[in-house]
Amino acid sequence: MPLQTMDASVSNFEQVFDEFRSEKQIKLLLFLADKDPATSRSWCPDCVRAEPVIYQKLEASAKDVVLLKAYVGDRPTWRNPSHPLRVDQRFKLTGVPTLIRWENDAIAGRLEDDEAHIANKIDALVNI
Repeated sequence: MPLQTMDASVSNFEQVFDEFRSEKQIKLLLFLADKDPATSRSWCPDCVRAEPVIYQKLEASAKDVVLLKAYVGDRPTWRNPSHPLRVDQRFKLTGVPTLIRWENDAIAGRLEDDEAHIANKIDALVNI
C-alpha cells in the first residue's frame, strides 16, 4: 500500500495538521529536526539513525498510512523551552525524533527519540 507523506514546519504546522487530521488511513506524526542547509543532513543524530528505518518500515507496510513529518527547526530553535511544539499539550514533546500514532484526535501510541529507530516497535505502532 502506498505511503502518503505530508511536510510541515513550525510556521505552517496547524494548517497542515488540520488537513492531516481529516485523512482516513492510519495517521502517524513524525517530529524531526531540520536539515542543515550546508550539509543537507539533520543536526540530530537520533533523527539520522531513525528516519531511514521508519520510512523503510512504513513503505513496506501492508496498511495505508499517512505520515506527517513535522520539522521543529534548527538546534537553537528546538532547544528553546517555549518552542511552540514543546509546549503544545496535544503532543508533550521532549525530544526528536518522536513518532506518534494519532487516532480520534489523541495519541494512541508513541516512540520517543531513543526507540524510534527500532523496527519491531515501529511495526507494533502501525499495527495497534
